[in-house]
Amino acid sequence: MAEKAFSLEIVSPKKVIFTGEVTSFSSPGVSGGFQVLFNHAPLLAAIGVGILKLRDVQGQESKYTTGGGFVDVLNNKVTMLAESAEKPTEIDVPRAEKAKERAVQRLSEGHPDLDVERAQAALARALNRLKAMQK
Repeated sequence: MAEKAFSLEIVSPKKVIFTGEVTSFSSPGVSGGFQVLFNHAPLLAAIGVGILKLRDVQGQESKYTTGGGFVDVLNNKVTMLAESAEKPTEIDVPRAEKAKERAVQRLSEGHPDLDVERAQAALARALNRLKAMQK
């Protein structure tokens, strides 16, 4: 039996990342990862830093890094509003390495005006990008 498809749209503030029919969508939720298949129950979820996976109707799997956002699932339509999302082939490795170094340096300095949460989030995004390139 063929898997049933549903509509997926991934949008960032800069552009539409993906739009099309898929049979599976997996995402890193802030409370744990989850997968959406055809006829999934309605859902609104916050997304964390991690790897998105989707399988299109031809069975091809695609992966994207994400820096967070929100996912809405309703009536076989999934909409993701992503802070950022990119294919591993789009990642600028030297830039990600520099971002990692900057975040590590800021956190190690312990400056009293440092926004620790922001520096930790920048480090998590940089590490996620570098991890995606290793797979």
